[in-house]
Amino acid sequence: MSISVKGVSKLYETQKALNNVSFEIKSGEIVGFLGPNGAGKTTMMKILTCFIPPSEGEAWVCGFNIFEYPIKIRKRIGYLPENNPLYLDMYVKEYLSFIAGIHNLGKQSKDSIKNIIHKTGLEKEQHKKIGALSKGYRQRVGLSQALIHNPDVLILDEPTSGLDPNQVLEIRELIKEIGQNKTIMLSTHIMREVEAICDRVIIIDNGQIVADKSINELQHIIKQKQYAVSVEFDKAIPEGQLRQISAVKHVESTGHNKWKIEVGSDADIRSEIFNLAVKNNAVVLSLSKAELSLEEVFQFLTKNKPS
Repeated sequence: MSISVKGVSKLYETQKALNNVSFEIKSGEIVGFLGPNGAGKTTMMKILTCFIPPSEGEAWVCGFNIFEYPIKIRKRIGYLPENNPLYLDMYVKEYLSFIAGIHNLGKQSKDSIKNIIHKTGLEKEQHKKIGALSKGYRQRVGLSQALIHNPDVLILDEPTSGLDPNQVLEIRELIKEIGQNKTIMLSTHIMREVEAICDRVIIIDNGQIVADKSINELQHIIKQKQYAVSVEFDKAIPEGQLRQISAVKHVESTGHNKWKIEVGSDADIRSEIFNLAVKNNAVVLSLSKAELSLEEVFQFLTKNKPS
């Protein structure tokens, strides 16, 4: 296992940020680590990178215990924190040379810097000051410092936070490319990013793991408890009548005479929809089960569903 966490808890005075958390991440996996703000994501990442100790429990990275071998772990891990701290007055290449020195790369430094600048697309920016770069390129510099020592494990905390859509796509593709031969633990609030990149999802809420599954498995589990139907009529149907259908939890207009109906069980409501259409002298133009998005799964599991 690249990462193994067993019974980890973390207390900040009387506040419990993590409560008996356990999970494992295999070599080569890209795992999304999700949760609402304050759920304990960043705390868990800081524990795995040996910045802070847990109050209880143990963890191993690349087979090394975080209490016994923090230096060996830091040599094998690359970390991009959410705020991406950089020395803005340094030039890109100068900064990466500085980071290479911290990792004692020695004679490998020159080749490592050249390779990582190429991999992260910083060739044209390498002689600029970091403070003069766009946020997208600063994120590339942050990824470069996390990768320069060729770590086995990458831990990325909100790597695309604050980027524009084009920059998000660029960083996402870069992470996917890097993930072909590294273990990656990725924290993000962008669900499409998780769906595009990750093999598996761990969801944490109030300091506890509430799900640890592949995306498809999560969707299947939630479908057994709720699902959504998309329906279009040829004329207006009163929303109140749709809400009166048995097992309906939520009704939302998605366009002209179009509705999304959330059902709070596995009950089949299609016949009731057709009966309602007949009652209103309407025709059902289309009717289909809608796939639950990862965002809806996340909201369901963290008890943060919209009303």
